[in-house]
Amino acid sequence: MDNNFKAYNEAAEILKALAHPVRLCIVRGLLQQGKCNVTYMQDCLNIPQSTVSQHLQKLRTLGIVETDRQGLENFYSVKDEKIKKLIELLLEEA
Repeated sequence: MDNNFKAYNEAAEILKALAHPVRLCIVRGLLQQGKCNVTYMQDCLNIPQSTVSQHLQKLRTLGIVETDRQGLENFYSVKDEKIKKLIELLLEEA
């Protein structure tokens, strides 16, 4: 039995973050669009900007998404290739 609990904890935290429907939608949308700003995501999701920002902060903290500052705006994209594969596997089109 593998005793690498740190790796298991990290994987569990990522899975918990992705288990929220809004965050899952954000990550999938970022994968489809490449990168987006908060305003674009807010319009697509039809939820308040503050809510989008809170979800993005959680995803950023876990290293799922990263930001690219362009002028006054931050553009978000999916950082981890494993996340891309996981989302494709979970949400593959039938």
